[in-house]
Amino acid sequence: MTLVTGATGFVGSALVRQLLAAGGPVRVLRRESSSLDLLGASAGRVEHAVGDVTDAESVYRAAEGVETVYHVAATVAFGRRARARLRAVNVGGTANVVNAALAAGVGRLVHTSSIAALGRPARAGVLDETATWTRSRLNTAYAVSKRDAEREVLRGVAEGLDAVIASPALVFGPGRPGEGTTALAQRLAAGRMPLTSVVPGGVAPPGATAVVDVEDVAAGLRAARARGATGERYLLAAENLPWTEILVTLAAALGVEAPTRTAPPWLLTAGGVLGETWAAATGSEPDLTLETARNAAAAVRYDGSRAERQLGVTYRPFSETARRIAAALADGLGA
Repeated sequence: MTLVTGATGFVGSALVRQLLAAGGPVRVLRRESSSLDLLGASAGRVEHAVGDVTDAESVYRAAEGVETVYHVAATVAFGRRARARLRAVNVGGTANVVNAALAAGVGRLVHTSSIAALGRPARAGVLDETATWTRSRLNTAYAVSKRDAEREVLRGVAEGLDAVIASPALVFGPGRPGEGTTALAQRLAAGRMPLTSVVPGGVAPPGATAVVDVEDVAAGLRAARARGATGERYLLAAENLPWTEILVTLAAALGVEAPTRTAPPWLLTAGGVLGETWAAATGSEPDLTLETARNAAAAVRYDGSRAERQLGVTYRPFSETARRIAAALADGLGA
């Protein structure tokens, strides 16, 4: 039996579909209120354990009789209001999963981390698995929570758990409307990029980051389960791209115009401050926060080749991912 936490989310649902295609029973840990839309028909082919990673008792029950745990559940959020939730889910939830895996004698835990857990120094070359955390204002509360979640996994390894860590780059692919990178594609398609009210057509951030397709992340998690070394981390990063190229490629696939101007960092920062101020006043979620503005202005590169060499992971080009996103939106996913 294989247990997947976060199975109703973006990466988790892709992983569940791949696990079912490969054969073998799958159990998912999900909240009572979780939407099953991304699982689709797969929801009827898995065993459901209702609970929450922040509820230790439900995690222990879900881990009983399990050989492999894929821990994918996490909160991705930015801004001051998200910090308590990030600690509870990403750190406390991971501690619960590690403890349950140890108690149940699970054969292997695959922990889904993030390139954010490496830290983002203000000046750096290409970051890989050997990177050490460096204090920087580019390290968001989300990044800190994912770093501390990795520490919980390594604590489990020290206590005898067979665990491996996979760290995806910024994940793109067809997903749930209004969430993550799908929301970015929707805003681009609708001409609602940040600061459109200030600059007609919106602006492209001046920074760069690494990207990866959601299907390649799911395959990378499975490869880490099969071939990863205990206690090791593997980056899943396909391409390092400037934000201008990411948006141009997405816009071409969507058949819309890409932002024609690159924002200076100060303009993004101002937009982040305004976004958080407006969100605080209205109780809404900001499209742009001070944390995301700073990171969008930074150019950080990542090396995902170790996963290729040691795990046999392959990556598709971002242009292919962009076409898949555009096709999903055209079919009504983002309607």
